[in-house]
Amino acid sequence: MNRVGTGYDLHRLAKNEDLILGGVKIEHHLGLRGHSDADVLVHALIDALLGAAALGDIGIHFPPGDPRFRGISSLELLKETRDMLSRERWHLINADSVIIAEKPLLAPYIEAMRSNIAGILAVPLCRVSVKATTTEGLGVCGREEGIAAQAVVLLEKGGHPGPAGHEAK
Repeated sequence: MNRVGTGYDLHRLAKNEDLILGGVKIEHHLGLRGHSDADVLVHALIDALLGAAALGDIGIHFPPGDPRFRGISSLELLKETRDMLSRERWHLINADSVIIAEKPLLAPYIEAMRSNIAGILAVPLCRVSVKATTTEGLGVCGREEGIAAQAVVLLEKGGHPGPAGHEAK
């Protein structure tokens, strides 16, 4: 059985905050504000994974007011999500995501983001796609008030999808 899930997240940009996307700290004069590290890319991915498995959403499993998650790396939340999926015998076929941000230029960081996510999810790099786009100055992302991300995943239930060695990198 295969299932598709989608996720979306948006956080406000603010001074004196770190900008972390896909677990990568990016040098920028503004960062994302949130209860955890506010990594919108990983949050969107978590929601997509949970949604595909019909396990709720990120707010159910990692409530924003819970002190256990204050300042936590979203990669830690992704690990917990991976473990939930594994217990239910769900395996990632592929993940595709897009970060929506006017600035900074994200292209130099994309491969590190993909690597972080693939490593946590224990899948080959070729199964994880991360892209970035702007909104040409339109909306909250275009005005540099926030950064958003969207993700879609395909999960398979049952046995492992196949050995990583038989796939293109």
